Amino acid sequence: MPQRELAYPRLGQQSPHSGANEWRPSSIEAKLTYLQSLWGRGGEACFAAELNGLCAGQREMDSCVVLILLSSSITLSTADSVRLVNGNSRCAGRVEVLHDGQWGTVCDYNWDMRDAAVVCRELACGEAVDALSAAYFGPGSGPIWMDDVNCTGSETTLKNCTFTGWDESYCGHEEDAGVICSGGVRLIGGARCSGRVEVLHDETWYTVCDADQQDAEVVCRELGCGLPVEVLGGAAFGRGEGQVWSEELQCRGNESQIHSCPSSSLKHNCSHDSDVGLVCAASVRLVDGDSHCAGRVEVLHRGQWGTVCGDNWDMSDAAVVCRELGCGEAVDALTDAHFGPGSGPVWMNNVSCSGSESNLKNCKSAGWLEYNCSHSKEAGVMCSGVRLVGGSRCSGRVEVLHGETWYTVCDADFDQQDAEVVCRELGCGLPVEVLGGAAFGRGEGQVWSEELQCRGNESQIHSCPTSPSLKHNCSHGSDVGLVCA
Repeated sequence: MPQRELAYPRLGQQSPHSGANEWRPSSIEAKLTYLQSLWGRGGEACFAAELNGLCAGQREMDSCVVLILLSSSITLSTADSVRLVNGNSRCAGRVEVLHDGQWGTVCDYNWDMRDAAVVCRELACGEAVDALSAAYFGPGSGPIWMDDVNCTGSETTLKNCTFTGWDESYCGHEEDAGVICSGGVRLIGGARCSGRVEVLHDETWYTVCDADQQDAEVVCRELGCGLPVEVLGGAAFGRGEGQVWSEELQCRGNESQIHSCPSSSLKHNCSHDSDVGLVCAASVRLVDGDSHCAGRVEVLHRGQWGTVCGDNWDMSDAAVVCRELGCGEAVDALTDAHFGPGSGPVWMNNVSCSGSESNLKNCKSAGWLEYNCSHSKEAGVMCSGVRLVGGSRCSGRVEVLHGETWYTVCDADFDQQDAEVVCRELGCGLPVEVLGGAAFGRGEGQVWSEELQCRGNESQIHSCPTSPSLKHNCSHGSDVGLVCA
């Protein structure tokens, strides 16, 4: 196989960057400097090839040994080629990279969660929680080394991702990229800010048996969520897998990350039946609707709630909000201050979500506070943990969301009061007809095993009391349907 031509000159040859001057380093130090420059420009393969060639050509063995030892120091130093600055821990902050011996920033153009994932992996900071733009952690200084970064997410270092080239950027520091990594904690089985608590130790995720309010405050802070709302025991978000953390967390509540908390050995063995769950306040909320799953969209940025402009607001954007809040599916994406005008800053404008993002802040937008929008144009969303399938928006087979699974409902366990709540939650008129016998077709999957006992005045179906169904086991031949006005 023919050897690939090296992108950089061999030692003793003329450098393409040196013009007419010949480049003939005579000392080990000069040669090492050249090797360092190869590594700094991403030429790791060239580095190895050059080092092997040098050692083969060295007449004195001790010189080669020195080069090998020095090359080891280069390899080790690359672990510090990226850092996060101005966050509340080493695992959150403005992204800075080391190039040619100088730290510089990264432009936020096309910066997304795949790029953030590479940074978090490189820093051994767990999983990416958020990919932030518009100098979220404040503007940096010095060169903006990287722009238009495009990682696949599998790279071991940010420098291995494609980008426009070193110091080739038209960005200003008001567009510096930022990252929040989990730092070794995650919430599973709920929304972004709720779920089963799992901690990372030596590349293995463990569930947690015991946690209190102080522990919860640290987890919510580390994940970039709001204050803790509720600490839940009894595997409320499902039983985990693998090992259970064998130590008791003893956070004071002011730590920036969970691994900074003291711990002590547990006095009893825990099973996954005792896995702890946590609900933190999200960084997005719906205001002035008839439930927490409908209303004007507001986002928390730098400690202040603000609104979202309705320009180009659509169902893909609404779907991300509903998912982030654990509110099921998007029913409607509303504009023109449908839920009334808000106040304070209009934080986001021209939001463009693909629909697959885990939170609204990961969607493309014009940038924080970069808008030409008034409060009369603000975006709203209606989400629902119930849906009507097989008809129109306000008619169809009734299905309810539990966890991440949709269930059909038995016609024997559904009455007029239940229908009133479903129609209200979906933003439809009063119920016209409740239909049994799979009038809108037979569903798939599981049938809801509880009987709804709504009073009729609840704002959403999951606020209704339930009891185990006393009726016979239902099949999809008895799926209930509903027609709302």
